[in-house]
Amino acid sequence: MKKHVSWTDRLDDGVKRETRVHVHSQHMKWQFKRSDEDAWDYDSPPTSEDWDCLEDILRRRAGRGRAVNLLDNVRKMRAKSGA
Repeated sequence: MKKHVSWTDRLDDGVKRETRVHVHSQHMKWQFKRSDEDAWDYDSPPTSEDWDCLEDILRRRAGRGRAVNLLDNVRKMRAKSGA
């Protein structure tokens, strides 16, 4: 199952940052883009706050069918990453 999740937050320095996560079975691709930069960052690892936000979004969607399985997969991948 493919799923795209995105959100925007404000960093400590006041700059907005958009986060996109593409989840497909047991693979995830994190993307970050600060509003003061032109290019997307594909290399930075997600912080524990990023993982928390992703889980929170998926938890809110969990009542909608397959999102429950997706949330379980994300939790397993988080445990593997050590975050």
